[in-house]
Order: sequence, then C-alpha cells, then structure tokens
Amino acid sequence: MAFEKREIMLILGVFFLMIGMMAVLAPIYAAIIAILVYFGIRVFVGRRKKQMEMTIGKGVCASCGEKIIEDKCPNCDKP
Repeated sequence: MAFEKREIMLILGVFFLMIGMMAVLAPIYAAIIAILVYFGIRVFVGRRKKQMEMTIGKGVCASCGEKIIEDKCPNCDKP
C-alpha cells in the first residue's frame, strides 16, 4: 500500500487532533472522532476530485481558459 505525501500528512494531522482531544474526552471517543474526520476528509476529497474531472474533462486551453473538447479548443482552434 503506497501512501502519497499528502495522505501521510492527513494521517499525522488527524493523529495530532486525536491527541489534543484526549485532554478533554476519553481516548476511545477521541479515536472514534479522529477516524470519522479522516474518512470524512477522504470522501470529501474523492468527490471533489471526481467533480473536477467531470467539469474539466481533458483539460483547459492555456490561451483562453476554455474547456478542451475533442482535443481542440472551441475558441482558439476555429478555422
């Protein structure tokens, strides 16, 4: 299982959040909240990534910023 750098940073951040919550809550509740936060962020990022892939498609034009359709820019590649 290969972790990316940002995923390791997320795990460390959630771990430190859990340690901070242990001063106020019981350790089991802090662990449950930390796990929920971790999976909540993972789901949010996954949905956002999928949404961006759907809206952007194959990319954007470097000149005008329009969405690329069928490997051509609708504004810049007009004959």
